[in-house]
Formats: sequence, structure tokens, C-alpha cells
Amino acid sequence: FWLKRLKFCVPITTMPSKRRNNGRSKHGRGHTAIVRCSNCCRCVPKDKAIKRFQVRNMVDASSQRDLREASFYQTFMLPKLYMKMLYCVSCAIHGRVVRVRNKVLRASPEGRIYKPPQGKGGGKGN
Repeated sequence: FWLKRLKFCVPITTMPSKRRNNGRSKHGRGHTAIVRCSNCCRCVPKDKAIKRFQVRNMVDASSQRDLREASFYQTFMLPKLYMKMLYCVSCAIHGRVVRVRNKVLRASPEGRIYKPPQGKGGGKGN
């Protein structure tokens, strides 16, 4: 009733967005499944979780040498253990799985390509 009597037009502005995809890859879907963070067990939407494969040897180096010496086959390769790690954003930043990037790198295509950090970081605990 009273909206018709307003003489001026209020411009509708949208909130600024920090990321192009709003931190998720949920384009067009209303809801995605919930997964648990591998570090802290926080509930995270599956499309928002940071996913990394951790590749490990099934046995440690000393046992591997013993198995190689006792094995009949000279070229026997032990299988590796592939674990898919799912992290929430805060654990991924804390564990240095991903790094904080500035606004220019977030927007540029070069910044979207994941590069693992080279060597040790410059922090106090290294």
C-alpha cells in the first residue's frame, strides 16, 4: 500500500563478492552433500572442501629393504597407499595445504593454478 506512494526509486545494490565462485563449485545446484574434514571433523559442503591425494608407501623404508632382499622377484614394486584428504578452509590454511593469495592473484588465471610451495616457509616454526 505505502510502496505505491514512494516518489523516489531506491537503487538495489548487491553485496561485493570476494571470489568469482563464492568459494564453492556448486554452480546451479541448490544443495551438496556434507563431508567431514580429515583434520578436525568439521562438517564441510563437498564442493567447498579442499581435496588432496596423499600418496604414501605401505611399508616404511627399513621394512621395504628387508622385503626386497627376501623377495624372489628382483623388480617387485610395492603398491602405494592413496588417501583422499578432505580439508575445511581453516585447516587447509593452517596446515599450509593452500595459501592466502592477494586480490590480483585470486582474479588472474595464473593464480588459479595450484603450485605446491617450494622448500620451507619463512615462518617462525620452520
